[in-house]
Amino acid sequence: MIRRARLLSVLAALVVGAMGVISSTQTWLVAVLDDGAGHELTVTGAAAVPVLTPLSLAVLALGGALSIVGVVLRYAFGVLTVAIAGLLAFLSAQIAFTTPVSAVASTVTSATGITGAEAVGALVASVTATPWPALTFALSILLLAAGFLILATARRWTRNGRRYESETATAAEAAPDAPAPRPFDAIDSWDDLSRGADPTADTTPGPR
Repeated sequence: MIRRARLLSVLAALVVGAMGVISSTQTWLVAVLDDGAGHELTVTGAAAVPVLTPLSLAVLALGGALSIVGVVLRYAFGVLTVAIAGLLAFLSAQIAFTTPVSAVASTVTSATGITGAEAVGALVASVTATPWPALTFALSILLLAAGFLILATARRWTRNGRRYESETATAAEAAPDAPAPRPFDAIDSWDDLSRGADPTADTTPGPR
């Protein structure tokens, strides 16, 4: 169960981070201008939520580091994951459910040169959201659940390095007089062949 919790937490962070980066390049909003011609402007996720890309990259980094850090950093990363997920959920929910004109202001200003909240608001006739903000909101909720799962189970995770060291120590205790194994390379194989020996043969001494 603990291994599954760690795996699910890491996978959730990696998936949400990757999808967040993808989402930042997709169209989130379509703004129709009240300029007589009804021009449409598309707004990407990065333009609607400028912090979407850096936060998604941070989540990717957290997911990659979660399985190798110690207990203290697991809790720190868990808190960061919850904080990032909450911020992403709040920002994406605003756009998905309220479609504010402020989310398209920078794109409208770049296209028309008009600045100021009132002037941009008067120029924009309508704003329509695509499914991407809602999808990002759902992914943020998944990340939030993963963050709480990290905080609930982090102390009981097993570090791969420590488990390997424990297994090595156990093997050494079981055979304290056994010589330390030496890396076997291509040169060893060539020397054995030149002497007429089979390099693949098991030379470990057995019971007589």
